[in-house]
Amino acid sequence: MITLIAAVGLRNELGKDNQMLWHLPNDFKHFKAITSGHHVIMGRKTFESLPGILPNRTHIVISRNADWQKEGVLVANNLDAAFAKVPTGDDAFVIGGGEIYSQAISQAERIELTRVETQMEADTFFPEINPAEWKLVSDEAHPADERHAYAYRFQRYEKSTSALSTE
Repeated sequence: MITLIAAVGLRNELGKDNQMLWHLPNDFKHFKAITSGHHVIMGRKTFESLPGILPNRTHIVISRNADWQKEGVLVANNLDAAFAKVPTGDDAFVIGGGEIYSQAISQAERIELTRVETQMEADTFFPEINPAEWKLVSDEAHPADERHAYAYRFQRYEKSTSALSTE
């Protein structure tokens, strides 16, 4: 299964200057729980924004630079090549950035979205979720608290069966 996973603001904001817009510890825990043991696919800039290799995940980084390499990382020159590196039957999680999400949304079967209930200045955005193609199947609200400056929601979307049958 191909899943897009992201934390976005109310206007689908993802980040600014290759940085996340918020710090939500429960979102990090949620991300880790969902992606651990799986393949994570991302663009080079997203990889470089991480603190390092994420434990217990196979990293696949998309880079147009054929010479780019990093120890412990599989490299692909496009999204299809990245998906081809995921063994049959294994789950793949696309974790960014905006351009990679836009390319991958048509191939995804699920979206795991943390909807942060705020608007922020951003230069990178998640693609629009077309309600004719995607069905919201779960929506779990969490209030702001001493560790979370903003209220947020864990939302899961699944590709509607009508969208799957037309592909």
